[in-house]
Amino acid sequence: MTCAAELQAELHTPIASSQEDSNLTVTDPSDTAIDPTPVPLAGSTILDDPGLIAPADELLADVATASGFQKFGLRPEILEAVAAIGFQDPSPIQTAAIPELLLGRDLVGQAQTGTGKTAAFALPLLERIDPTQRGPQVLVLAPTRELAMQVAEAFNSFAAKLSQVRVLAVYGGADFRDQIQQLRRGVQIVVGTPGRVMDHMRQGTLDLSGLRSLVLDEADEMLRMGFIDDVEWVLEQLPSQRQVVLFSATMPNEIRRISQKYLNSPAEVTIRPKAADGRRIRQRYLMVPAPHKIEVLERILEAERREGVIIFARTKAITVTVAESLEQHGYDVAVLNGDVPQTQRERTIERLRDGRVDVLVATDVAARGLDVDRIGLVINYDIPFDGEAYVHRIGRTGRAGRNGDAILFLTPRERRFLGGLERAVGQPIEPMDVPSNAAINQNRLDRLRQHLTESLTTPDGRQEERALLTEIVQRVAQEQDCSAEHLAVAALSISLGGRALLLQGEEGWSQNRPTATRDRDRDRERPRRDDRQDDPPEQHMERFRIEVGWRDRVKPGNIVGAIANEAGLNGRAIGRIRIFDAHSTVDLPKGMPDDVFADLRRLRVMNKELQISRLTA
Repeated sequence: MTCAAELQAELHTPIASSQEDSNLTVTDPSDTAIDPTPVPLAGSTILDDPGLIAPADELLADVATASGFQKFGLRPEILEAVAAIGFQDPSPIQTAAIPELLLGRDLVGQAQTGTGKTAAFALPLLERIDPTQRGPQVLVLAPTRELAMQVAEAFNSFAAKLSQVRVLAVYGGADFRDQIQQLRRGVQIVVGTPGRVMDHMRQGTLDLSGLRSLVLDEADEMLRMGFIDDVEWVLEQLPSQRQVVLFSATMPNEIRRISQKYLNSPAEVTIRPKAADGRRIRQRYLMVPAPHKIEVLERILEAERREGVIIFARTKAITVTVAESLEQHGYDVAVLNGDVPQTQRERTIERLRDGRVDVLVATDVAARGLDVDRIGLVINYDIPFDGEAYVHRIGRTGRAGRNGDAILFLTPRERRFLGGLERAVGQPIEPMDVPSNAAINQNRLDRLRQHLTESLTTPDGRQEERALLTEIVQRVAQEQDCSAEHLAVAALSISLGGRALLLQGEEGWSQNRPTATRDRDRDRERPRRDDRQDDPPEQHMERFRIEVGWRDRVKPGNIVGAIANEAGLNGRAIGRIRIFDAHSTVDLPKGMPDDVFADLRRLRVMNKELQISRLTA
């Protein structure tokens, strides 16, 4: 059947009302379950508003030769804006969702972040906007300020040629009065966080009586952040005749319940990436004792340096600690957490986007919805609370078709959570080693060579300064009677600022032998006997009592392995162990942090809690 014939048939075909007929699962445009020629779209546009587009016979001729976004029958102004942005071919989620939304249907879309879902709902909703109506016609609810700003920015980009269309982002932390003034001047599209939208609705400053479409963006994240009751409150205030669009990376039962309660026979679109796309982000994990996290992080950044890096930490306090440590090592670091004012957050994201900042340390909520193409590496400094959070975190890299890397730090106690994260992403997360001195040194040399090459081949526009530098080099070479090579080496040494180029010395804890080997060595070194000698611990050690003994069949190796893993100690740092019938004593380095001490109290050896306590002199 030709495109024209399909369109003519569609014009006389009722819209499907059964949910079974509307479920779409798309893996790639090449093997999509729907016709790649979006003829129903053009037909539905004619049915909705015949006065907005050309007569049907003209449209049939245009559709037969349309390609890219033109095949959707969008207004020329929208197509011009899309082309200016650089969009050429629609993504799978756009191919599947745009025709359904132009029909005015409700829709449930399941797609991971970075798949182009913002354009999937923004373009058709803009197409349906009536510029002469000054009140809000589209409302988008987003879980965070950052995502609300991002979606509003996308709407503005797509509506750049629609001079009468106004977009407003409303969120906490911004001037409430300024938002009221803009609402009074008239906006057709409002993008906001649930709390601020509710504030405007209760104040009577946001009139949604003329609303045509509501979008719930990243609904699973709104559920995780506790906003689902607010979302339902907003839904219950809307006109009975409205279009509801729900997008979510995952579909928990509560989100399913919302869609069944508030959406009317929705089309369902699920985008499953091709295997190659799913592996565009290389995922690795690293076993890191808690006290060594900062040191490991620095070695990772040295060996895995990327254009842009996001480090996810669990709390605001940890983000500050990590950032301060990295700053001391010369990194350009910014922090994004709940304490950062909104204006500063916006400046931070802009600095990250344009390359003035290379490393961002952030909490989950602060970085939610952050979309920066130059992010090449995501480091999970603290393990996320669940698989959904992990998916969203690593989705900050590998965007716009690029490759990305994600590295997960796991303490020994957290290893049991690895399987759940692998199930969330549908692929194994491969182990990796702490970068060695050799790997770090090679990376330093490669970067130095790259910087030299760029300096030689890229004009910087400072010709006068280069002439002065050339004069200095020539003068010093003449005075010291040295070669250009010697001068270059001296200049590179100056550029290092007194720091060593190559990392030297022991790699310490990273070269520890496996716990099992240490256990066997301990068993050979310490005979199985009651050692009741009353000699005090060494000066730098402190003696502790633990409530396991011979009758629990405990061996020195069991104690060494458990404490070394939990406290992040080298096995050799653990001192003398005495095993008695019902308890044992162990010498440990002085100054054990309180949190580590508390964890050791709950640690189990031979199925018994250690119940560790300090022995008084």
